[in-house]
Amino acid sequence: MVLASDVIARYEAFCPKELTMEGDVVGLQIGSLKKDIKRVMVTLDVRETVVAEAISNDVDLIITKHAPIFKGLKDLVSSPQRDILLDLVKHDIAVYVSHTNIDVVPGGLSDWFCELLEIEDTEPLSLTKDQMGLGRIGTIAEQTVEELALKVKNVFELDSVRLISYDKGNPIVRRVAICGGSGDDFYPLAVAKGADIYITGDIYYHTAQEMLTEGLLGIDPGHHIEVLFIKKIAELLRQWTFDNHWDIEVLEASSNTNPFYHL
Repeated sequence: MVLASDVIARYEAFCPKELTMEGDVVGLQIGSLKKDIKRVMVTLDVRETVVAEAISNDVDLIITKHAPIFKGLKDLVSSPQRDILLDLVKHDIAVYVSHTNIDVVPGGLSDWFCELLEIEDTEPLSLTKDQMGLGRIGTIAEQTVEELALKVKNVFELDSVRLISYDKGNPIVRRVAICGGSGDDFYPLAVAKGADIYITGDIYYHTAQEMLTEGLLGIDPGHHIEVLFIKKIAELLRQWTFDNHWDIEVLEASSNTNPFYHL
C-alpha cells in the first residue's frame, strides 16, 4: 500500500510550499495524509460535482489548485456550501491544495502556458524570491492580436476570449506577458517590462481602461484556463507512480467547474 504522505512528499519535492505567495492557502486542508490510498484525483476546483465524482470513484486523496476553504469558517452546519466539506469528511477524502506555488515553480503552470502558446525566452513577470515569480513574459513569433487571440481560444478550447482594445485594429505583437487566474493587478509590471499584450483572466473594466492608457493591449481568456493543472499534474503523478512502483490509480476530474459560458 501507498501512504498519502508518500505521494505528497514527492509532490512537494517538485513544488515546495515555500514558494507560496504570502497570505495564500496551500497544503493539507481536509483529512489526514497518514493513511493508505488507492486512488488520487486531480482537480482545479472542489465543488459539489467534483466531490460526488470522487465519492463514486472511491477516491482517497484529492489534489486541487483552488482551496475549498479560503475564507474563515465560523461553523460546519449543513448547508449547500458546507455540505461540500462535510461530504469529504464523511467519506474520509483528504484534500491537498497547491495554489500559487504551482504558478511560481519552474516547470509549473506558468511555464506550461508558455509552452502551449510558444512564448520563448521567458522570465517571471512578478518576482518573488530566488529569481522566481508569478506569471511569465517573453517573445513569440510576430503575429497580429487577432491571430494570438484565436490561438489562445483554440489552445485552451474556449468558446470565446475578450480582447482589451478601444477599436478593432489588428496590430502586430511580439512581446507577451501571461498570468494564470486573475492577474490584472500585475499589468503595470507587464508595461514596465515592455509587453505589447497581456494575457490573464478576470480583467476588471477600469483596469482594462488603465491598461490601454498605458499602451498595453490584452486578452482575457477567463480564469478557467488553469484547468490545465489537471492534465499536467496527473501526468506527473503517473510518472512518479511508475518510478516508485506505487500501486495507485490517478484520476482526472471530469466535472466541469467553469461557471461561465457565452452565447
